[in-house]
Amino acid sequence: MQHELSIIVPVYNEAATVASIMDAITHSCPDAQIIYVDDGSSDDSLAILHAHARPTDIVLTKSNGGKGSAIRLGLAQANGTYTVIQDADLEYDPREIHLLLDAAREHPGSAIFGSRFFQGKTPHIYWRFLLGNKTLTGFLNLLFGSSLTDSYTCYKLLPTDVFRGLHLTSNGFELEAEIAAKCLKRGIGIHEVPISYRPRTIEQGKKIGWKDAIKGLLMMVKVKIRK
Repeated sequence: MQHELSIIVPVYNEAATVASIMDAITHSCPDAQIIYVDDGSSDDSLAILHAHARPTDIVLTKSNGGKGSAIRLGLAQANGTYTVIQDADLEYDPREIHLLLDAAREHPGSAIFGSRFFQGKTPHIYWRFLLGNKTLTGFLNLLFGSSLTDSYTCYKLLPTDVFRGLHLTSNGFELEAEIAAKCLKRGIGIHEVPISYRPRTIEQGKKIGWKDAIKGLLMMVKVKIRK
């Protein structure tokens, strides 16, 4: 069955939130193709995915390799006209996916990013994560002459054929940098729409760290200099 939208949900040790996010996604996007990719979780995430998935949903599992590797696996299964990424925690609200989809319809062939900082918005977020995001986004803008506000947002929606055409290679969180940099390098328009954001604490399982930021910076440079 052909869908307008495919949603890829990478999951790694999210037993505390994955059932809630599954309910939220299916309620907000009932007609979407939903692809859950368990990235070698050591908790009950995979069992919860199987228990709560609809018959039409796809549940994949693999050894732990990082968010990027999970997204790449899911992208191979996507059959929607558009594909969007949704994290398995509760930081991003699936009810706002329609904002990205509406923008995609208005801007054919473009990438749509849901920005947590658009129009001056600043969510309550750890200062070091805020600083990291601003540094990464600023460096990206400097390299490519862009003016993005949130390059590391989870909410990235692209036409599926464009998404696959990026030929992503990242295994970890540097995927966010790779998507943004390759879009800019190839002249694919990026349009930002404002979204809400409810950051969780490190104690609740926030996983991205400073090493991921370094990998992201290196990925931007790699995309920039590669012919």
